[in-house]
Amino acid sequence: MKKLLAGFLPFLFLFLFFTNFVSAQQWTDEQKEVWVAVDTYWAASMSEYPMSFLNYFDDSYYGWSYDNEAPDTKADTKKSLTYWTTKGKVAYYIITPARIWVNGNFAYVHYYYTQVYEDTNGKPSTEKGRWTDILMKKEGKWVMVGDHGGEIKTSN
Repeated sequence: MKKLLAGFLPFLFLFLFFTNFVSAQQWTDEQKEVWVAVDTYWAASMSEYPMSFLNYFDDSYYGWSYDNEAPDTKADTKKSLTYWTTKGKVAYYIITPARIWVNGNFAYVHYYYTQVYEDTNGKPSTEKGRWTDILMKKEGKWVMVGDHGGEIKTSN
Protein backbone atom coordinates (compact mmCIF):
# COMPACT_ATOMS: atom_id res chain seq x y z
CA MET A 1 0.00 0.00 0.00
CA LYS A 2 2.87 2.37 0.83
CA LYS A 3 4.43 1.75 -2.60
CA LEU A 4 1.13 2.47 -4.27
CA LEU A 5 0.72 5.73 -2.36
CA ALA A 6 4.34 6.72 -2.95
CA GLY A 7 3.89 6.23 -6.69
CA PHE A 8 0.52 7.96 -6.77
CA LEU A 9 1.33 11.08 -4.73
CA PRO A 10 3.67 12.72 -7.27
CA PHE A 11 1.00 12.35 -9.96
CA LEU A 12 -1.65 13.77 -7.64
CA PHE A 13 0.59 16.74 -6.83
CA LEU A 14 1.23 17.46 -10.52
CA PHE A 15 -2.47 17.13 -11.34
CA LEU A 16 -3.49 19.53 -8.58
CA PHE A 17 -0.71 21.98 -9.48
CA PHE A 18 -1.66 21.96 -13.17
CA THR A 19 -5.39 22.23 -12.45
CA ASN A 20 -4.84 25.20 -10.13
CA PHE A 21 -2.47 26.85 -12.61
CA VAL A 22 -4.91 26.59 -15.51
CA SER A 23 -7.96 27.65 -13.52
CA ALA A 24 -6.08 30.50 -11.81
CA GLN A 25 -5.46 32.33 -15.09
CA GLN A 26 -7.53 35.42 -15.69
CA TRP A 27 -8.25 35.98 -19.36
CA THR A 28 -8.71 39.41 -20.93
CA ASP A 29 -11.78 40.13 -23.03
CA GLU A 30 -9.65 39.68 -26.19
CA GLN A 31 -8.40 36.29 -24.98
CA LYS A 32 -11.93 35.21 -24.08
CA GLU A 33 -13.14 36.19 -27.56
CA VAL A 34 -10.43 34.06 -29.17
CA TRP A 35 -11.22 31.11 -26.88
CA VAL A 36 -14.91 31.35 -27.80
CA ALA A 37 -13.84 31.04 -31.46
CA VAL A 38 -11.78 27.91 -30.70
CA ASP A 39 -14.65 26.39 -28.74
CA THR A 40 -17.06 27.28 -31.57
CA TYR A 41 -15.10 25.53 -34.29
CA TRP A 42 -14.53 22.47 -32.10
CA ALA A 43 -18.30 22.32 -31.58
CA ALA A 44 -18.84 22.72 -35.35
CA SER A 45 -16.55 19.77 -36.04
CA MET A 46 -18.61 17.61 -33.65
CA SER A 47 -21.98 18.79 -34.94
CA GLU A 48 -24.39 17.07 -37.30
CA TYR A 49 -22.50 18.91 -40.07
CA PRO A 50 -18.81 18.33 -39.27
CA MET A 51 -17.68 19.81 -42.58
CA SER A 52 -18.85 23.20 -41.25
CA PHE A 53 -15.57 23.11 -39.28
CA LEU A 54 -13.88 24.20 -42.53
CA ASN A 55 -15.75 27.53 -42.38
CA TYR A 56 -13.23 28.49 -39.68
CA PHE A 57 -10.18 27.94 -41.90
CA ASP A 58 -8.68 30.74 -43.95
CA ASP A 59 -7.73 29.78 -47.53
CA SER A 60 -4.09 30.47 -46.58
CA TYR A 61 -4.18 27.79 -43.85
CA TYR A 62 -1.27 25.39 -43.28
CA GLY A 63 -1.47 22.97 -40.37
CA TRP A 64 0.85 20.27 -39.15
CA SER A 65 -0.41 17.31 -37.19
CA TYR A 66 2.08 15.13 -35.31
CA ASP A 67 0.94 12.25 -37.54
CA ASN A 68 1.77 13.98 -40.84
CA GLU A 69 5.16 14.22 -42.48
CA ALA A 70 4.45 17.69 -43.88
CA PRO A 71 1.98 20.52 -43.27
CA ASP A 72 -1.53 20.28 -44.75
CA THR A 73 -3.46 22.87 -46.71
CA LYS A 74 -7.16 23.62 -46.25
CA ALA A 75 -7.88 21.34 -49.24
CA ASP A 76 -5.87 18.50 -47.61
CA THR A 77 -7.81 18.97 -44.38
CA LYS A 78 -11.11 18.86 -46.27
CA LYS A 79 -10.08 15.58 -47.93
CA SER A 80 -9.04 14.07 -44.60
CA LEU A 81 -12.19 15.22 -42.80
CA THR A 82 -14.35 13.84 -45.62
CA TYR A 83 -12.68 10.44 -45.17
CA TRP A 84 -12.75 10.31 -41.36
CA THR A 85 -16.39 11.35 -41.07
CA THR A 86 -17.32 8.12 -42.90
CA LYS A 87 -15.40 6.03 -40.34
CA GLY A 88 -17.12 7.30 -37.20
CA LYS A 89 -17.47 10.42 -35.10
CA VAL A 90 -16.17 12.19 -32.05
CA ALA A 91 -18.84 11.62 -29.41
CA TYR A 92 -17.33 13.69 -26.61
CA TYR A 93 -14.52 16.18 -26.08
CA ILE A 94 -13.02 18.58 -23.57
CA ILE A 95 -10.64 21.40 -24.49
CA THR A 96 -8.63 23.31 -21.90
CA PRO A 97 -6.61 26.45 -22.67
CA ALA A 98 -3.01 26.68 -21.51
CA ARG A 99 -2.01 30.01 -23.09
CA ILE A 100 -3.82 32.54 -25.26
CA TRP A 101 -1.86 35.34 -26.93
CA VAL A 102 -3.56 38.14 -28.85
CA ASN A 103 -1.99 41.02 -30.74
CA GLY A 104 -4.43 43.00 -32.87
CA ASN A 105 -5.86 40.71 -35.54
CA PHE A 106 -3.56 37.79 -34.76
CA ALA A 107 -3.66 35.25 -31.97
CA TYR A 108 -2.37 31.87 -30.98
CA VAL A 109 -3.86 29.43 -28.52
CA HIS A 110 -2.08 26.53 -26.82
CA TYR A 111 -4.53 24.02 -25.40
CA TYR A 112 -5.06 20.44 -24.29
CA TYR A 113 -7.82 18.18 -25.52
CA THR A 114 -9.42 14.86 -24.67
CA GLN A 115 -11.84 13.27 -27.09
CA VAL A 116 -13.72 10.02 -27.37
CA TYR A 117 -14.04 8.72 -30.92
CA GLU A 118 -16.68 6.13 -31.79
CA ASP A 119 -16.26 4.00 -34.89
CA THR A 120 -19.28 3.07 -37.02
CA ASN A 121 -19.94 0.11 -34.69
CA GLY A 122 -20.06 2.43 -31.66
CA LYS A 123 -16.73 1.19 -30.25
CA PRO A 124 -15.13 4.09 -28.32
CA SER A 125 -11.47 5.04 -28.15
CA THR A 126 -10.02 7.91 -26.13
CA GLU A 127 -7.36 10.30 -27.41
CA LYS A 128 -5.53 12.99 -25.43
CA GLY A 129 -3.25 15.60 -26.87
CA ARG A 130 -2.42 19.22 -27.40
CA TRP A 131 -2.75 21.79 -30.15
CA THR A 132 -1.54 25.23 -30.98
CA ASP A 133 -3.93 27.14 -33.21
CA ILE A 134 -2.81 30.29 -35.04
CA LEU A 135 -5.70 32.61 -35.80
CA MET A 136 -6.36 35.76 -37.77
CA LYS A 137 -9.35 38.03 -37.35
CA LYS A 138 -10.90 38.45 -40.79
CA GLU A 139 -14.10 40.41 -41.36
CA GLY A 140 -14.83 40.29 -37.61
CA LYS A 141 -14.39 36.49 -37.33
CA TRP A 142 -11.43 34.55 -35.94
CA VAL A 143 -10.23 31.98 -38.50
CA MET A 144 -7.35 29.52 -38.44
CA VAL A 145 -4.31 30.21 -40.58
CA GLY A 146 -2.28 27.40 -39.03
CA ASP A 147 -2.08 24.84 -36.29
CA HIS A 148 0.23 22.19 -34.91
CA GLY A 149 -0.35 19.31 -32.56
CA GLY A 150 -2.17 16.08 -32.05
CA GLU A 151 -2.29 13.04 -29.83
CA ILE A 152 0.34 12.67 -27.14
CA LYS A 153 1.45 9.08 -27.51
CA THR A 154 2.39 7.31 -24.32
CA SER A 155 4.46 4.17 -24.02
CA ASN A 156 3.19 1.66 -21.50
